Amino acid sequence: MTTPIPDKLFFKIGEVASLAGVEQHVLRYWEDEIDALKPTKNKSGQRLYQKKEVELVLKIKRLLYDEKFTIAGAKNKLKKLKKKGTQLDFAYDRESFLEWKREVKSDLESILETLAETKD
Repeated sequence: MTTPIPDKLFFKIGEVASLAGVEQHVLRYWEDEIDALKPTKNKSGQRLYQKKEVELVLKIKRLLYDEKFTIAGAKNKLKKLKKKGTQLDFAYDRESFLEWKREVKSDLESILETLAETKD
């Protein structure tokens, strides 16, 4: 079950701790240990988490508490997920790529037909 994240620009550490169901000191520890988790701080030094960082906190909690990863294991898993997310995986599944290509071509042809009809 996923935790619903309110639609806000910034979250204070207490709000993030409440959403994740952990103590604030746990979040500060995760910040020290996991490079990907770096909330910004305002002029008074208060941590401000953006929605993507709240999602990362929930992912870290799932890895540590539900999947029983160690901190080091969670760091490695997050690095692998980040690398995997930046590469297109079409090369590994040629059929999926070809299907995607057919869909894009079909969509573009449909757009061209629509434009031609409106031009007439």
